Amino acid sequence: MASRPMQTRFHPRALLAALLTVRPAPLPTDAVLVAVRTALVWIFTYYGAGKLFGAFHGMGIHGTSLYMSNVAHLHPGGFFAVLGGVLEFGGAIALALGFASRLVGLALFGDMVMAMITITWSTGIASTTAPPGYQLNLAIAVLTLVVVVFGAGRFSVDALLQRRLAAIQPGPLSGRAGAGGDHGVAGASASPPPGIGALSDRR
Repeated sequence: MASRPMQTRFHPRALLAALLTVRPAPLPTDAVLVAVRTALVWIFTYYGAGKLFGAFHGMGIHGTSLYMSNVAHLHPGGFFAVLGGVLEFGGAIALALGFASRLVGLALFGDMVMAMITITWSTGIASTTAPPGYQLNLAIAVLTLVVVVFGAGRFSVDALLQRRLAAIQPGPLSGRAGAGGDHGVAGASASPPPGIGALSDRR
């Protein structure tokens, strides 16, 4: 009888679990991930706070809204100004904590791709005029992909939550294995029924 080919199905929960899972890695790898996250936190704090609050000599919501409408040609400009500011500033906070890092990295990667498409790509690389070239967006996009692929590492809220969940959720076979193991040990150590030893001696 011919076996049927196995059909692979797409499970959104499996994808979500993969994005939230922190895989074990050597200590040097985790140290590099901390450095990557630190760089991204500073960059996105700078630009996100500038968009939302006008910090670091940024344009604030009003100025960013005009920039989105007139330069990036994204309408309504106010919506995209708030969206970009919240995504960048909130993403910086999440990366600092190492919380939902892969999802945040994916969102920030999309933010950089959008910036290249709408603003910086047309000016080329290392442009000396305004708007600037796309080299910074490209470098930041690659760093966000590092977080998407490798996660936040062991020094993160993601890793802490994963350890807590593993501690309170025992394996599905732990209960059965324990019960079966007890009976198996008891059966193996129990003395044989009366008569078996005598019969073997007579033979």
